[in-house]
Amino acid sequence: MASTSPTATAASSAAKTAASSAAKTAAPSAATETLRDLGETRRATEALVAHLDDATLQRSLSPIMSPLVWDLAHIAAYEDLWLAHRHAGLPLLRPDLAALYDAFETPRAVRAEVELLDAPAAREYMAEVRERVAAALIGRGVGDGVLCELVLRHELQHCETMRQTMAIAGILPPGEPRLTPLPADPATAMSAESVPTAGSFPTTEPAADDAWVALPAGTFAMGADAEGFAYDNERPRHAVHTAAYRIARRPATNASWLHFSEGGGYERREWWSDEGWAWKEEYDITHHPAVAAGHPQAPACHVSWFEAEAFARAHGARLPSEAEWERAARHAAPQLEGLGQVWEWTGTRFDGYPGFVAYPYREYSEVFFGKDYLVLRGGSWASSRRVATATFRNWDHPQRRQIFAGVRLARDVD
Repeated sequence: MASTSPTATAASSAAKTAASSAAKTAAPSAATETLRDLGETRRATEALVAHLDDATLQRSLSPIMSPLVWDLAHIAAYEDLWLAHRHAGLPLLRPDLAALYDAFETPRAVRAEVELLDAPAAREYMAEVRERVAAALIGRGVGDGVLCELVLRHELQHCETMRQTMAIAGILPPGEPRLTPLPADPATAMSAESVPTAGSFPTTEPAADDAWVALPAGTFAMGADAEGFAYDNERPRHAVHTAAYRIARRPATNASWLHFSEGGGYERREWWSDEGWAWKEEYDITHHPAVAAGHPQAPACHVSWFEAEAFARAHGARLPSEAEWERAARHAAPQLEGLGQVWEWTGTRFDGYPGFVAYPYREYSEVFFGKDYLVLRGGSWASSRRVATATFRNWDHPQRRQIFAGVRLARDVD
């Protein structure tokens, strides 16, 4: 066995000491950066509800949504569970609240009926959790950062959920929604010939060829790669082949949706699926009020999947598959207008990719796999860009209209 000189031993010891010192220095730096991001997100959450009084926060504003105060306390409970408890090994701050603010233990249907923390108590809970999390991250570090990012994005997503609730109740903050009119380009606008009448409807909207982006048949890598943060349902990255197709350069606008509605879009049975027609008839559905109230050239918003499917069929088109949407968004994004203004429905049922592994808990994605949920892509005006990446997958029931969703059409290439 080779011997080690005293000089080499001393050098090795010095190197280890330096490495240890560097590691200790790096950990607080990462923690400081994480706490800065968490702090910015929290200030945005607080600003979102600052115009509302406590009574409004505590009241049930919609039977399909949570009281806003539940969302606030749930944000705190989630942070305490994953960062203070799971990451740092601390006991829960309020174990008595664990079930109450667990999304599965206390589903939306009963949240207005159970006793919740009032608004002052919810704010205090959020502050106390953040204080102990900050101390834990500074003392322990952030590890690989995955759980910190999970918690941060969870709060960002709940800000959008709370905006959905506010939109239903008509109490969004001043200046919202932030839907921007699309460029008034005649090539991408609905042509005069495509305006429907009560007796007929075109099947060529938009009419101009350059209203579509053509993608040839090909294979691409779908999903998030193995590096960095991504949700479990975005992985693993895998090869997907798509046939040649065209995707609309812009999402459907309020003007085109009103043309559809006024031209019999909610009366023509042949454009609707059996399930969609039954839903429309039972609830006497017509276009959402936001469509008529919005700028004519802004993307149509608050569109259900059932409506999106009927709109596509009325225009001789279809909804893009999830793979088609991602391929276009990743490889032809500069040619697509309006990305990120409204979630865009796809024709794909929500399921795991080949080789899917649930992480860090199966209730995030896996329990929603199957026929009941459809995939939306792209994000909305209310989404954080940190969340709504090109590979992020949203999902909801086909009848849901509270989400900030619209539609971008697709067509096969003959």
